[in-house]
Amino acid sequence: MRLRILVLSCLAVLAACAGVSKNSRPPVTLVPRVDLSRFMGNWYVIASIPTRLENGAHNAMENYRLDPDGTIPTTFTFNADAFDGPVKTYTSRGYVLDEKTNAIWGEQYIWPIKADYRISYLSPDYTQTVITREKRDYVWIMARTPSISSEDLARLTEFVASQGYDPARLRKVPQKGG
Repeated sequence: MRLRILVLSCLAVLAACAGVSKNSRPPVTLVPRVDLSRFMGNWYVIASIPTRLENGAHNAMENYRLDPDGTIPTTFTFNADAFDGPVKTYTSRGYVLDEKTNAIWGEQYIWPIKADYRISYLSPDYTQTVITREKRDYVWIMARTPSISSEDLARLTEFVASQGYDPARLRKVPQKGG
């Protein structure tokens, strides 16, 4: 009987360990504070684990504008599949969900769904950023310029990996001038 209890206990422990899911990972890092007015403007997508609609994107750029009501109209543009491909434009509205840090947003493309948007890295001069999601399914490395140094890209890729992403899934986004 004791052996049976011991075996069942071991199986229960093993099952609990096997049940440790991706959701049990620590949360992604957040920047301590985002000055929203400094964050607004154009951001070039340097590399990403892209969503379906971003596959093949060239010259990808995200633009943020802060409205008086505190929401953030967002415009994402890119050329589809080539530098001279058709221009695609998608709009959404950002909502700051954590007003203490301004680092967690909901991005609403279709009402009432707000996609998870987290500012996990932001350079002190507001020229480079990494946007993550708690699910770790998509990530964006962005900059104020269409290119960054290979050293900066390597450093930011390492940061992305430290957040639990597979860096092999990152795709460099072709940028003119980049």
